[in-house]
Amino acid sequence: MTAFIDPKSVPQRKLYTGEYIPGIGMGTFGSDRFTPDQVSAAVAGAIEVGYRLFDCAAVYGNEDLIGEVFQAAFDKGTVKREELFITTKVWNDMHGKGDVLLSCAKSLRDLHLDCIDLFFVHWPFPNYHAPGCDGDSRNPNSKPFSVDEFMNTWRQCEKLVDMGLVRYIGMSNMTIPKLEAVLPLCRIKPVAIEMELHPCFQQPELFDYCIAHEIQPIGFCPIGSPTRPDRDKTPDDVADIQVPELVEIAKAHNVHPAVICLKWAVQRGQIPIPFSIHENEYVSNLKCTTEDPLTDEEMAVLKSIDKNNRLIKGQVFLWEGANDWEDLWDLDGTITK
Repeated sequence: MTAFIDPKSVPQRKLYTGEYIPGIGMGTFGSDRFTPDQVSAAVAGAIEVGYRLFDCAAVYGNEDLIGEVFQAAFDKGTVKREELFITTKVWNDMHGKGDVLLSCAKSLRDLHLDCIDLFFVHWPFPNYHAPGCDGDSRNPNSKPFSVDEFMNTWRQCEKLVDMGLVRYIGMSNMTIPKLEAVLPLCRIKPVAIEMELHPCFQQPELFDYCIAHEIQPIGFCPIGSPTRPDRDKTPDDVADIQVPELVEIAKAHNVHPAVICLKWAVQRGQIPIPFSIHENEYVSNLKCTTEDPLTDEEMAVLKSIDKNNRLIKGQVFLWEGANDWEDLWDLDGTITK
């Protein structure tokens, strides 16, 4: 019999609207490691196990199969629609006037939904690359971040809320300088921001900025993303689950180091969205948040191991004239032009 973790036992996060949502979810990015069929099968299993938050995206190329899983779960009575919190994202090639509505409509159709709970702008610029491209690929039409262009995209997202097609909207892969430029212009504030977050890349300034502005951080790559695309791997990357301090804490709890990464994420206050096609792993990922918490001393140790090791560098989005991938992240405190 499939294990079941009572969703009521899973930690919750309170949005600025007052609504509570699950403090951990399941990602659905199959990378170049897993097929859409494998991802959708994992989603089906995760619903049975007790997951209630699922993070999707148009560019992942699997929303149609995941939508069939959602519909089957609704029809079977495994879960009610209102019990799931489903997110998706508009991809970079759909930022043009009217295109955000088209992107949302396709995701709604593919996911078998009447309304999306949270709709993200996946990256803050229209720099497009083909799925599966290598790390040296460049689009000659790519260009630096533009406040005006971003706000044109955001206005379309706000319209989706007005139309009742989307309940909340959010941003992803942002920086503090970019947020400082656009937040004062938003009619509807983002309810959440997705960012890379794991023990070796904690982004404390951006994390604290979001908390101070009542914006919920959602962390991708929560265990250091060992199955991320090959193009995103570099020789200098640090593997979180091999860091000695983290390994020692895992031994003390008699669990895999990946479990410690997730406990840390939930206790810190972000919503991690791990992904696995293996039942024992996604069961463990959810269950670990309901038992055997880390001590304050262990949380302090994990805070100290931050190595500022960004894994998803985004180099495929660079524009002509950019120096390297660091130009995407405004490291000097100003928006790179």
